[in-house]
Amino acid sequence: MKSSNFLKYGIAAAAVFLAGLSTTHASQLSGDGRSSIPKDVQQIIVVDYRAMQNSNAAMQLKDRVLPPELKRLESALKTSGLKVDQDADTLAFAAFRAPGGTATRILGVAQGQFQTQSIMANFTKTKTKPVMVRNNSVYPMGSAGMSVVFLNQTTMVFGDKDAVKAALDARDGLAPSFLQNGDMMNEMAIVDQRAVWSLLDQKGTQTMMKSVLGEASQLADYDTVKNRMKSARYTMDFQNGVKFDMAVVMSDTLTAATASTLLKGVALLKKNSGSPIEKSAVDETSINSESGTLTIAYSSSDNQFASLLGSPLFQSVVK
Repeated sequence: MKSSNFLKYGIAAAAVFLAGLSTTHASQLSGDGRSSIPKDVQQIIVVDYRAMQNSNAAMQLKDRVLPPELKRLESALKTSGLKVDQDADTLAFAAFRAPGGTATRILGVAQGQFQTQSIMANFTKTKTKPVMVRNNSVYPMGSAGMSVVFLNQTTMVFGDKDAVKAALDARDGLAPSFLQNGDMMNEMAIVDQRAVWSLLDQKGTQTMMKSVLGEASQLADYDTVKNRMKSARYTMDFQNGVKFDMAVVMSDTLTAATASTLLKGVALLKKNSGSPIEKSAVDETSINSESGTLTIAYSSSDNQFASLLGSPLFQSVVK
């Protein structure tokens, strides 16, 4: 699972909220949700899932850019008979490195008021039997090879069986959890009041920025900058138009300034060669550095952003 693919989901979420939603809510993970995510997270994305389901146009936009890995997870969730579309309030996806290896796995966490008694009765009716992991009942979820476990009536975890087992090991204290990732927990406190937010570790940040910079990532200056990236976070807000804010934490002030200069150069090239809507998007984007952090801020009206979705510039970011 590449971070650039996960970045697609964040941008898809922007499209979701853009399409006619008048209000937004904070997307916060509960203690159970946090403890079920393994510590070595490459990227986590959290969105207000209920708002997503309330707009047909939004779902169509999301389907344009949702990466295959997350489509597979979401499809399994919808076809499982769990009625998550009706009951979920918050949906989180986490890409994490599997313990003892370099493989990246994807885990989903859904929060809401789930009708667990009805769900269990349906499992009994369909003779769906769980696999026990200690005292946890892990149920197969549809025919896609996915599994689901309810941590309680308000939190469920889903993914392939290895990802779910890793989640249960973290929640049960047999492996380090997200709660023990001090850096990301500190970053989360900055962003989790937003409707859409995401955190990336160093490797995830490097991959994302390489995609954003495009050809500029081949320059010698980028190698110096890349190795000094520490983490990144971004949020999206849609109460008054569209607002996107990203912060990339660097190891020092000089590196942040160099990254800012590189990105401003890319923006200038895009402006000179882009369409009118792309030029307008560049004008609405602010790139700065301060105290070792590169900041990128974009804002526009709903209509401007809707036009940007079909532009080559947007497609180059989500490719």
